[in-house]
Amino acid sequence: MAVSNQYEAVIGLEVHAQLATASKLFCGDSTAFGAEPNTHISPITMGHPGTLPKTNKKAVEYAIRLGLACNCAIEQENYFARKNYFYPDLPKGYQISQHTTPICKGGFITIKTASGKRNISLNRIHMEEDAGKSIHDLNADFTCIDLNRAGTPLVEIVTEPDLFSAEEAWQYVTEVRRLVRWIGICDGNMEEGSLRCDANISIRLKGETRLGTKVEVKNLNSIRNVKKAIEYEIDRMIALVETGGRVQQQTRSFDAATDTTFAIRDKEEANDYRYFPDPDLAPFHITDEFVHQIKETLPALPNELTAKYQSTFGLNDYDASQLCDEKITAAYFESVVPFTTHYKALTNWILGPLRQYLNETGLTFESISLTPNTLAELINLVEDGKVSFSAASSRILPLLFTDNRPPIVIAEQLELLQTSDTTELENWVNQVIEAMPDKIIEYQKGKKGLIGLFVGEVKKRSKGKADPKLVTQLLEQKLNK
Repeated sequence: MAVSNQYEAVIGLEVHAQLATASKLFCGDSTAFGAEPNTHISPITMGHPGTLPKTNKKAVEYAIRLGLACNCAIEQENYFARKNYFYPDLPKGYQISQHTTPICKGGFITIKTASGKRNISLNRIHMEEDAGKSIHDLNADFTCIDLNRAGTPLVEIVTEPDLFSAEEAWQYVTEVRRLVRWIGICDGNMEEGSLRCDANISIRLKGETRLGTKVEVKNLNSIRNVKKAIEYEIDRMIALVETGGRVQQQTRSFDAATDTTFAIRDKEEANDYRYFPDPDLAPFHITDEFVHQIKETLPALPNELTAKYQSTFGLNDYDASQLCDEKITAAYFESVVPFTTHYKALTNWILGPLRQYLNETGLTFESISLTPNTLAELINLVEDGKVSFSAASSRILPLLFTDNRPPIVIAEQLELLQTSDTTELENWVNQVIEAMPDKIIEYQKGKKGLIGLFVGEVKKRSKGKADPKLVTQLLEQKLNK
């Protein structure tokens, strides 16, 4: 379906991030993923009468950590409320959440769009406990319930209706995932349910200020699915309106096999969850000192580092952003910087041969044995013209993970050092010129791209020892007379 240019989409996202605490929000049950069903439970998780929950301080710290990273105001007077609704995998019959006092208010997250950077306004970030998991495909006759996840601490990051395309939504969720992983509060694993997204989508005529009827697509478990679901919904709603139909407020789900959505239930204008303060949990006050302590532990954030790498090391926006895609990559870059001034070359090595080697071997920047100064030595060899990039990346680099000798020693043993002896280089160049008279004539008639062929032939005759920069200079001197 083609999207009509008469309409614009308005999108609000609710992203649930599972906090990386060792225990649940209100008891000591483990939050570890992958255990046998219904083994990480206790009377508190099960909501047995007479049990008393107790707030996990680390979860509160993580929520504040995220709020500070998202430029939010931190609410100092907090309490938890009961959100009453029945669901098979919610043992208590209510969920403990925050209602009138979200721990973080306002704020924004910056995304990059085709037209530049833009701040996406947040409404709130609040804490709540997760429900369990209903599994519908293990038994043909029954729904199976796993309560291991029930009570796991979540933060819900709620935007204003401030996104206007599926592409912006995709960029936003990508940035949220990077941010929660960067500050260490969530592993961002959407496949395991650590990060989930609900999308609220409406359309309106361009120029209209009033919001249209909203449709919510629930539990999108990959960034791709967020984009595909929103694209489909926008097209579906426009087609419906243009054929005389009316958008109905619904909750829908996404079918990843067909990239389509389907209705789960119609939605009332408002849900009455009968919120009231949880009588078993005491309100809690967040001090300025506690917030300050958390702020002091925050690392430099990705956008900060991207700007720093551009201004300090002269990198372009793309390279700087790629280095800051993951915190461990940026940390490794910074560990090598003191040993070389070839910052662009260092970036190319980290994002190119080194990342490729790690992907092939299953290693990470955290686990590799290649020390920063050794990598810098290798880069300096290439930049000084002593070893070719090809030889350094394909032959020397793999050896450095198991061989403690300096790169220069390995290069000497493998006879990979390039010669800059002009007499020897001139001899190889002359041999190539004599062997390729037809190509030389073509070059001199204007086919300048052949210079690469000549350099390659010299490289073969020298068995890789000829410095390509000097060879190119010699060839140009001789051929352009």
